[in-house]
Amino acid sequence: MEGRGPGPGRAVYERLTAEEMDEQRRQNIAYQYLCRLEEAKRWMEACLKEELPSPVELEESLRNGVLLAKLGHCFAPSVVPLKKIYDVEQLRYQATGLHFRHTDNINFWLSAIAHVGLPSTFFPETTDIYDKKNMPRVVYCIHALSLFLFRLGLAPQIHDLYGKVKFTAEELSNMASELAKYGLQLPAFSKIGGILANELSVDEAAVHAAVLAINEAVERGVVEDTLAALQNPSALLGNLREPLAAIYQELLAQAKMEKAANARNHDDEGQEIYDCYLTQAEIQGNIDHVNVHGALEVVDNALERQNPQALLEALQDPALAVRGVRRDFANWYLEQLSLDRDQKAQELGLVELLEKEEVHAGVAAANIRGDQEQAMLRAVQRINRAIQSGVAADTVKELMCPEAQLPPVYPFASAVYQQELEVLQRQQQGELSQEELFVAVEMLSAVVLINQALEARDASSFWNSLVNPATGLAEVEEENAQRYFDALMKLRQVRGVNGAVLSWNDLQAIVSQVNDQVQEETDRVLAVSLINEALEQGSPEKTLSALLLPSAGLDDISLPVAPRYHLLLGAAKRQKAQVAGDPGAVLWLEEIRQEVGRANEDTNTAQRMALGVAAINQAIKEGKAAQTVRVLQNPSVALRGVVPDCADSYQRVLEGAMAKKRRPGDTAFWVQHDMKDGTSYYFHLQTFQGTWERPPGCRLNTSHLTREEIQSAITKVTAAHDRQQLWKANIGLIIQLQARLRGFLVRQKFAEHSHFLRTWLPAIVKIQALWRGYRQRKIYLKRLQYLKANLDAIIKIQAWARMWAARRRYRRRLGYFQKNVKSIVKIQAFFRARKARDDYRMLVRAPHPPLSVVRRFAHLLNQSQQDFLAEAELLKLQEEVVRKIRSNQQLEQDLNLMDIKIGLLVKNRITLQEVVSHCKKLTKKNKEQLSDMMVLDKQKGLKSLSKEKRQKLEAYQHLFYLLQTQPIYLAKLIFQMPQNKTTKFMESVIFSLYNYASNRREAYLLLQLFKTALQEEIKSKVEQLQDMVTGNPTVVRLVVRFYRNGRGQSALQEILGKVIQDVLEDKLLSVHTDPVHLYKSWINQTEAQTGQRSHLPYDVTPEQALSHPEVQRRLDISLRNLLSMTDKFLVAIISSVDQIPYGMRYMAKVLKTTLAKKFPSATENEVYKVVGNLLYYRFLNPAVVAPDAFDIVAMAAGGALAAPQRHALGAVAQLLQHAAAGKAFSGESRHLRVLNDYLEETHLKFRRFICRACQVPEPEERFAMDEYSDMTAVAKPVVYITVGELVNTHRLLLEHQDWIAPDHHDPLCELLEGLGELPTIPDLIGENITADGNVDLSELEVSLTLTNKFEGLEADTDDTSVQSLLLSTKHMLADIMQFHAGDSVKEILSLSASRQQEAAHEWMMGRRQVCEAQTPGPLRRHRSLTAHSLLPLAEKQRRVLRNLRHLEGLGLVSASDGYQGLVDELAKDICHQRRRRQRRKAELVKLQATFQGLSAKTTFYEEQGDYYSQYIQACLDHLAPSSKSSGKGKKQPSLHYTAAQLLEKGVLLEIEDLPTSQYVSPESRINVIFDIRPGNEAGKFEVNAKFLGVDMERFQLHYQLQYEGVAVMKLFNKAKVNVNLLIFLLNKKFLRK
Repeated sequence: MEGRGPGPGRAVYERLTAEEMDEQRRQNIAYQYLCRLEEAKRWMEACLKEELPSPVELEESLRNGVLLAKLGHCFAPSVVPLKKIYDVEQLRYQATGLHFRHTDNINFWLSAIAHVGLPSTFFPETTDIYDKKNMPRVVYCIHALSLFLFRLGLAPQIHDLYGKVKFTAEELSNMASELAKYGLQLPAFSKIGGILANELSVDEAAVHAAVLAINEAVERGVVEDTLAALQNPSALLGNLREPLAAIYQELLAQAKMEKAANARNHDDEGQEIYDCYLTQAEIQGNIDHVNVHGALEVVDNALERQNPQALLEALQDPALAVRGVRRDFANWYLEQLSLDRDQKAQELGLVELLEKEEVHAGVAAANIRGDQEQAMLRAVQRINRAIQSGVAADTVKELMCPEAQLPPVYPFASAVYQQELEVLQRQQQGELSQEELFVAVEMLSAVVLINQALEARDASSFWNSLVNPATGLAEVEEENAQRYFDALMKLRQVRGVNGAVLSWNDLQAIVSQVNDQVQEETDRVLAVSLINEALEQGSPEKTLSALLLPSAGLDDISLPVAPRYHLLLGAAKRQKAQVAGDPGAVLWLEEIRQEVGRANEDTNTAQRMALGVAAINQAIKEGKAAQTVRVLQNPSVALRGVVPDCADSYQRVLEGAMAKKRRPGDTAFWVQHDMKDGTSYYFHLQTFQGTWERPPGCRLNTSHLTREEIQSAITKVTAAHDRQQLWKANIGLIIQLQARLRGFLVRQKFAEHSHFLRTWLPAIVKIQALWRGYRQRKIYLKRLQYLKANLDAIIKIQAWARMWAARRRYRRRLGYFQKNVKSIVKIQAFFRARKARDDYRMLVRAPHPPLSVVRRFAHLLNQSQQDFLAEAELLKLQEEVVRKIRSNQQLEQDLNLMDIKIGLLVKNRITLQEVVSHCKKLTKKNKEQLSDMMVLDKQKGLKSLSKEKRQKLEAYQHLFYLLQTQPIYLAKLIFQMPQNKTTKFMESVIFSLYNYASNRREAYLLLQLFKTALQEEIKSKVEQLQDMVTGNPTVVRLVVRFYRNGRGQSALQEILGKVIQDVLEDKLLSVHTDPVHLYKSWINQTEAQTGQRSHLPYDVTPEQALSHPEVQRRLDISLRNLLSMTDKFLVAIISSVDQIPYGMRYMAKVLKTTLAKKFPSATENEVYKVVGNLLYYRFLNPAVVAPDAFDIVAMAAGGALAAPQRHALGAVAQLLQHAAAGKAFSGESRHLRVLNDYLEETHLKFRRFICRACQVPEPEERFAMDEYSDMTAVAKPVVYITVGELVNTHRLLLEHQDWIAPDHHDPLCELLEGLGELPTIPDLIGENITADGNVDLSELEVSLTLTNKFEGLEADTDDTSVQSLLLSTKHMLADIMQFHAGDSVKEILSLSASRQQEAAHEWMMGRRQVCEAQTPGPLRRHRSLTAHSLLPLAEKQRRVLRNLRHLEGLGLVSASDGYQGLVDELAKDICHQRRRRQRRKAELVKLQATFQGLSAKTTFYEEQGDYYSQYIQACLDHLAPSSKSSGKGKKQPSLHYTAAQLLEKGVLLEIEDLPTSQYVSPESRINVIFDIRPGNEAGKFEVNAKFLGVDMERFQLHYQLQYEGVAVMKLFNKAKVNVNLLIFLLNKKFLRK
């Protein structure tokens, strides 16, 4: 169980405080009650056989009484029938909440428990359940009921789950809050058994003795003794069976052991004997359990043997308490229980006994089935008689009887039922059975529905009825549904509107007819597909077979035409595929018909043409020209150009053509005719038959003229005839044509000659070139001879010409340079800068920069006067910031105390003197004095110049340097201190030690401390991941507190300032999500507008409030406003991840990595939730809830946020908190479940935000710090700390030294030993200041210049410190590099220094020494570095060579690579020096901004102080007259009251151990007297009392009690008084207020 026992972060030996003990007690009570709820839940689930809500929701689910009423039905069904339970499915409750009728369910349950005899002592009230006034009482009653029913054998036993179940810390906390609302003591659940025994009217002593004897006998384990004790009449036990005695012994012993073990788990004081012993009810319950188990075994045996009579006898066993067993139903019982037994065995995988409830259910089911069977047989008899009577209405009435168990019957078709059933009865020649009636009625009803659908023209209903299996129609196809419908509609139209109803035969006939039609269409489609497949395969035979199929429906298919069919169909198919662009296109039936007809037509045409050609050949053979012309004009042959006038010519030419083709012995009869489409037609001259395929073995007649040959002969003859006629008519034109032809021939010859020339053009050009070349060479030779004759003159002329050209170019370029001299300088500067940038880039980025590059930037290592001045300014500003922080903290504490006192003043004016005295501390004069006192006298105490004080000072400087740079010491010290002192220690000492992270060094070291402490806390104190969320980790609290102030505060203002200001400026914004609040505001608004009291109730539940539409409307508006406002906050937060302080983000990163390492099994989502808790809930959320507390928004002095503004911010913060934690709304906030989707989406955004926030560099990279930083730093670290803080830190280190530094050789132990004993404050501050009594000595401040005692940097060259040697070598080499040039370290060190170089070196070192002398002490470098810098240049070269050999021996450098490692270190120092200057400048800017912010805060605090001063002065002026009238020596009056008077005024509530009658009645009023008088100190009173004449001790009463919120208190440990009324009485009497 979570949340029990000491917290994970508490030491085992640490003693709990009173508050923690109370909290632990409340947690234990809540856990105990949750265990009782879980026990009740599981027991009710066992009784009800249904799953119930979780224990934390069980109370709410019991309020409507439905579950309780169902429970009452289980053990008292006659009292609580199921049909009387209101809202049994809880639908109304889920929709609108509780209804007043739900109380009926509660009353039913109370009646049921009264009916079974549960003592009324356990009964709760109806309001305890319905109004949830006392739910523990209800759970207590359920526990008592379970034990009582277990004794009666009506319910199983409830189990003790204390210590066996676990609950979350949130569930425990919520339950503790709920129990606190009741304000009642938790009932004693363990005493239920004893109370039950006491409530029964029996001889209690006898029963008690008998029960004890049974328990003792059970402990002994002797079966006979146990049976004898059980049979004792005084034990009031029933149903004992001797054969089961051994089982009684075993079960009772087991139950007793379990009860004793549970009693030990409770570990309560004052246990009774029945906490370990079995009560009479528990013994009886176990006996009944054994009896029931035995009876169930007998039942199982009977079922195994399938013996109805044996089963009947077993069911009549009283132990089973089976009701309604009937002998005539024995077979039904056997069948039903056997079925249940087999089903249970199948589910479990093994044969198990039936439970008692299962036997009851089986018997009840068998009884129901038997009754239904008998009623069904009687109904069937009545139906047969009605059918025989012939009255359709009676028949339908009997058919509709539910007892007949027949399908639905439709009265409007009564004639159909009567007619068909009467026919069926005659066919059976007797009465119909129930099965026959069922089938017939089912079919007839289906037919009736089909007719009804046809009449209504409802196709959907028609199809549903048609496919109903009850219809019995065969071969009904879904795809033919519409055709069935259309066919049946046509049949009804044919028969007429008033025709008879369609019978089943009609329906089947139409279905078959439609199916045949569809089949025919299907066959035709198949035939078409076969035709297309044959065409694809290219087989004419298959094509003919497919065409001949009857289903294709094609006529006039002829066998000789088959090739033509195939050819045309194939061509048509290919053409269709080409047109459609689909290679798989197929021919349709109509297209096939068309092509088949075309093939037949082509065949007829070819046949007629072949006959005509044969007639022409015959006429030619006969030699008759007239007959030949006549057959040539036959249209079937279709010859063109036949002229009758040329008959003789045709005859002559055709005879010649035939004579040419004739061959001797040619007697063949087949001729071939070529068709226009390229095909051939074969014709037999004897049979006059033709075919499209070449007949097998046929020979063609070669002398037979074909149509083409005939046409050719006719064309020649006709053309000759036409030409002759044309020439005769156009002789002139022919002559002109001849002339033009001759001209054409001449032009053609010229063109051929021109073409020849163009073809040989290259040869012609070559000939011409040769000739021209010959001429030019001749001219060149003549000129060459001339030049050779005048060679000297030619050379002189050329020299003069070149000189003149060169001089002209030079002058032009020089003039150009002089004209653009500025641009040239810029270009040169650009190239030089580029070279410098390249060198610097190489210095920064190259892993091994060359020495030449490093030498170029070596001068950057020199510290200038500006560096020292900047460091001095930085130190001064840090000191001012630290002092300003301390001053503001003191002012804030005084103002907070002042705020409290003014709050008391508002309630009680007599404390004005205290307020005035405290206000004097806030005056400007005192503040200045306090500031002056914070500076310790530098001539006395720890800062004095004595050797002893100086050694003490240096020892403390060494100590605090070690604490600052080694965070493990402070991290361990934090966890050794009490938790309530840790925060004060961190703020007063540690934050001062790190100067509040005012520079990068302190920020880096403080982060290291936080990191070490957080890792240590997670390692040692965090046991579960949720401990970081539910607990209050010390380091997390300190980190958030530090980074939320100062710079973190400005970050919060940048992130949230604008959105918070928008919320505060929106005066109309309303984000109330409480339905009750919205309801009440609506009622108030209505009453204010109408002036009439609303009829609606004022106090309602959230569910009742939400039942009003107006409340829902207002809630929707509020939710929309809330989501809009939350989105603005979310965008501001997520988009400002870079504005979160680096330290906060880095600690989030450390937390993430450390938790992932500590809990490797945790999911990434769980780790991110913890990190989100740090970043949002702890860092950002408080600023959202209370922006005025963190100066996010500007507030006037004394001003505060208005309640609506604070509520709006709180609502946004709550929604963002749920989103960050990934927590959905449920439970009491279930009306906000509509926001759960938004929460889930926002949670993912938060997840990405947290992931980005954790992506930060390490502090070493962020702050450019390493192990050499302190050695190379110009200024030594300085901290400012008070003397009290210094002494306290010393004391804490001494107290916890063994834990912090267990090793005696640890540096801390050495430093503490050197400091010696703990000094006193006067020893540290000096005598002069001690003498001043007005100064708080512990607040005096001292500055410590921190140094490392273990650094060991000396000037001796034999120093063995490796780091010192390396550092000094680098410094000397950097000085040498500035005066010697070279490409390697060896070359630089081997060069001799000239006098000029030595002089320059001496001058630079002297200048450095002057700067060192002018530098303040804290800024001076170490003396060893100064000593090395004063050496001559040659000596430095020798020392560097010696140091390099030493370092090489140590393995730090290598001569093989030219000491590149040392050069790399110098390059890093140069880069760090630049970054250090940049960061110093940035730190100055940040510190100045911080100082300005602190100054503004100081001004704000001073304004608040002035405001308080004005208020107090006004109070003083108001009270001035009364103060004058009161004399100093006047005695303060006192008040005397009796207890009765104070009781009447409501001041006195009660007096313990004293009845009211003893101090209220008139004769006893003086028994108790109170005497109240003012005390010596303002605001305090002395109370004296006499109880029955006895003086009680004096009691001091202070008004502080009212401020602390104490409402009721005890005086003298007896009298309870109301503090508020008592203070009111004192104000009235003493102040006349």
